[in-house]
Amino acid sequence: MEATLRPANNLAPANNTSATSGSTGAQSTAATGRATAVRPADPDSRLVTRTPASPAPLKRGIDWNQNLQSEVARAQQALDYLERVASQLEALKSELSAKLSGRSNPARQIEARARQLGNTLDARRNQGGGGIDADLDFNDGQPAVKRFRIKGMDLASLKAGGPQTLGFSVGSAGGPQLAASIEPGMTPEEIAQRLDRALSPVKVRVGLDNQGELIFSTNESEWNGVKDSIAVTGRGRVDTVEEEPLLAPQDWELGNADALRQSLREVVLALARVRRSQEAASAALSAAMARTSQPEVPNDALAMVSGDFAASAAGHDYASLLAITSALTGVNRERVQALLGLR
Repeated sequence: MEATLRPANNLAPANNTSATSGSTGAQSTAATGRATAVRPADPDSRLVTRTPASPAPLKRGIDWNQNLQSEVARAQQALDYLERVASQLEALKSELSAKLSGRSNPARQIEARARQLGNTLDARRNQGGGGIDADLDFNDGQPAVKRFRIKGMDLASLKAGGPQTLGFSVGSAGGPQLAASIEPGMTPEEIAQRLDRALSPVKVRVGLDNQGELIFSTNESEWNGVKDSIAVTGRGRVDTVEEEPLLAPQDWELGNADALRQSLREVVLALARVRRSQEAASAALSAAMARTSQPEVPNDALAMVSGDFAASAAGHDYASLLAITSALTGVNRERVQALLGLR
């Protein structure tokens, strides 16, 4: 006779529970996966029900690190994009060199090459994997940053006055209030570090550029929320100015030899930068792939995983749907391409 369990919200006392006899009840419970009754040590307590926890679907023998796979995808997309940019820069370099050497290269052909490069640069955020900034730098797979300056906030003005405390806020009213103390005699590096510590909680970083001046930065994904919302105590909202990219083909003047030489210099410098970024992206991809390496999964384990999925896919109940959707969570086109590239 099969054991009877009352619903959890109307549990009977433990001494009223009927026992299951023979192996038939045990087999039925095991086959159906029903809740099992557990008799507490306290005789006055109620009967409790426990449902055996099921392991996450399709985890047998597979180690999935979502952040790591994102790094792989970002590096691979960066390499694809940088290769396309490098190819276009090489072609433009040849065209400009030929024009300057007197060979017959019509101006409209150079303009077409420059326009093609400009379109590719405009598509950087969508096609570059999110790890290439406007200057075509790849920073070890980290998200691309937007560099900017704050009008009226430079080293000369900060060092001119006496001791001062600058209060900052970024974002809507009620956001965090941040403060940085600037003291006489501080070096440019110390001032930059003091501002960086103050603003880092709101994802704004501060450093020095090649000329030793203050430069601010934030992730490109955060830029729209930052650019018009920085306020400084005593000044209110301040103006931010984006740093212009080093390569801007749309601004080139190609009508005379001097302009062509200047454009050629920019192309050569950009090409060298792209080559460095390719090396950095390749190194990041190799490091990420090394971290994804796993011991070979035995064939019987792979067959078991495949069988699990096939059995779940054949079902039409809620448990089957849950297993399939859980297994496919986070799987998108970029990750599939990244995984295929590891083969």
